Amino acid sequence: MAIKQVPLAETHRKLGARMVEFAGYEMPIRYSSLVEEHLTVREQVGLFDVSHMGEFLINGPQALNLIQKCTSNDASKLVDGQAQYSCLVNANGGIIDDLLIYRIEHDQYLVVVNASNIEKDWDWLNQHKQTLDVSLDNISDHICLLAVQGPLAAAALQDLTKVDLSAQKYYTFSIGTFAETPEVIISATGYTGSGGFELYIPAAQASKVWNEIMESGSRFGLKPIGLGARDTLRLEKGYCLYGNDIDHETSPLEAGLGWITKLHKDFIGSDVLRKQKEHGITKKLCGFTMDEKGIPRKDYRILDAEGHQIGVVTSGSQSPCLNNGIGLGYLTMEHAKPENNIFIEIRKKPVKATIKKLPMV
Repeated sequence: MAIKQVPLAETHRKLGARMVEFAGYEMPIRYSSLVEEHLTVREQVGLFDVSHMGEFLINGPQALNLIQKCTSNDASKLVDGQAQYSCLVNANGGIIDDLLIYRIEHDQYLVVVNASNIEKDWDWLNQHKQTLDVSLDNISDHICLLAVQGPLAAAALQDLTKVDLSAQKYYTFSIGTFAETPEVIISATGYTGSGGFELYIPAAQASKVWNEIMESGSRFGLKPIGLGARDTLRLEKGYCLYGNDIDHETSPLEAGLGWITKLHKDFIGSDVLRKQKEHGITKKLCGFTMDEKGIPRKDYRILDAEGHQIGVVTSGSQSPCLNNGIGLGYLTMEHAKPENNIFIEIRKKPVKATIKKLPMV
């Protein structure tokens, strides 16, 4: 199967980005160094192209019914202009995908899903709409999604829109003109933990808007940022990555996502999750930092002091902010306590680490 191209692929190449295949798309992994890009976002502002993500419009009098049936959070609490983090759950209580839900109007929602799960999520929602009075529209190929992240994001973007960005609260959005492009969704969301905005732009306007942002943000130190730094940024904050930290066999309760799992309502998998909460989970996703030199990687074994396996690493890297190895992993409940010492098996040797309360930065 041919690798898909995002609208700005040629722009990234001209900027000297190192391009890699990710979730079926050719994407920029970095433009300069990962550490430089990471710290630019933490301290100033960076521009990401995340147009590989998927977007579905859900319309109709029973749009909310479908969302409530398929997702774990309570979307009935949303009002126009609000966004919500949630997940699709299967009948066994496992996570099909984590996603964002935007309420545009009372009968119109935008659902944003992970690139690797677009087809799977699309099929799942269509399978469960059944006789509901609702229509689904996959607009993924028509949308360019840019993320402008960092403490200076609002200042870097404000000259490009009349929307008051400084007044926009976390997990709310506006629809307005941005860089002379009408009907842009300007969302105070992101995946870095450093604040900022995500911009949903018609694909045909991608190049123009990218260039406008680069020019407007230049005096604030804005730089293009690749997916490599996006991963280390989210890892420092303990944000889950689908396919690593969560998947169809992990439940939201095990993944520390109980806060988006509203068991007062019925949804697919809710009965299983109620039982799991009642009886208690047997494993839990934890963050940890290395006490000794070493970088943890996905699938490395987690050991106790006697060398018995008590868990497995799901994500790991070197933290640019801490200048230290950090990771996420599932641990048996008896060991999943902050400040407990554990050992990560690196090249067949146990390397000491400490469980930390999230976020790690």
